[in-house]
Parts: sequence; C-alpha cells; structure tokens
Amino acid sequence: MFLREFLRHPHRTASVVPSSTALAERMAVTIPERGEPVVVELGPGTGAFTGVIRERLAGRGRQLAVESNPDLAAHLARRFPDVEVIVGGAAHLAELLAPYGARPDSGPEEGERRGTGGVDVLISGLPWSAYTGPAGGALPRVMASVLAPDGSCTQFGYAWSRWTPPARHRLAGLRAAFGEVVVGRTVWRNLPPALVLHARRPTRAAGVQHSRFTPRAGATVRPR
Repeated sequence: MFLREFLRHPHRTASVVPSSTALAERMAVTIPERGEPVVVELGPGTGAFTGVIRERLAGRGRQLAVESNPDLAAHLARRFPDVEVIVGGAAHLAELLAPYGARPDSGPEEGERRGTGGVDVLISGLPWSAYTGPAGGALPRVMASVLAPDGSCTQFGYAWSRWTPPARHRLAGLRAAFGEVVVGRTVWRNLPPALVLHARRPTRAAGVQHSRFTPRAGATVRPR
C-alpha cells in the first residue's frame, strides 16, 4: 500500500518504503513516560510511527493522527482502532483539532508569545515538500500554536538532503517558531538514513487558547 501511494502521490509520500522501527523509536523519545500526555502525529501514512507511539503511551493520555490522504487514513483507522484518525491537511491543524478540545484564539498578538495549545507532543512524518509555498512556510508556526507551553515537536528528514534548499528552509522555519531546535544524530538503520529534529519552547504561536483535549465528535475516521 505504501508503494502504491508513493506512485500516486510522490510529493506527499516522499519515500518508497515506510520508516524503520529505529527511526520511529527516535521520533517517539520525547513522549513522557508518566502522566496523561496528548500526542498528535502528522502524516502518519501506514502507521510506522503510530504503533511505536501507541506502545510508548501504553493506554495513557490521548493519541490523535492527522492524515491528508483519505485512503491511508482509512487504513490507519482499521489498523489502530483506538487511535483517533483525522482526515485533513497540516496547514489547517488548529481547525482540525478544534472539535477535540482546542479552539483558535482571535488571532496572533504582536510580538512573540508562547504556545498555548493543549498538545504535549507533536510528531511529524511530513515530507520536506510540505514546508514549501505560502502554506508550508507558515507550517512551523501552525505547529507551535497547538502546543502546550512546555510541549515539543519532532520532525525527521533524510540525511542526504540535509543541505538542500527545502531542508534549510524548514530548519529556518522551525528556529523562528521555537526557542530551541536540536538536530539529532543520523539514524543509519533507516532507508534512506534519516535525521531527527527536536523543537521545544514554542515562541511564535498562531493563537490557540490553552485547552486540554476532551472527547467530542469530530472528523474522526471510523474503522470499516
């Protein structure tokens, strides 16, 4: 299925094969071992990261996945019926999460402000092409806006393209939206080898009021 979706939408899927378990574990390392964290995954695809996130949560907190491809979203909902799968694009993340307990504020205030959303951990499997264009350029700020003040965002990219313009553009966007961005070591046990970026201390939020997630009806895909 992953190969089929790559052939249909190469700019969305970005790789011929799913990410490895080694990369998934590196991506999920920021999930707290205690408490009831809210974890949102962007671009879950067929669920390479989803399963590891689920194992790390072990029934705690809340797990949501936002996928723009309806076919992949339906597949994910069948594979992980306990994960809330939302169909939509990352550029509309604040609006997509609104039915789940976070709602957009009146708009951004002047100057810097910290993230005020209710998400503790944001894990992104989006390809670098998602960060291009006007909507893509605003994506780091959108992600920062839904995070709690002490929340974190994790994004990966392929090591071979680290110095390409899209990769540098994405890194600059993350550094503008977060007070701290750390580029991790190369994950060699992935095809192709990948880098993991950890972003903390959201500083330029797009304006989402702090609100813990509560069960509400939304655009969740139901397993069929």
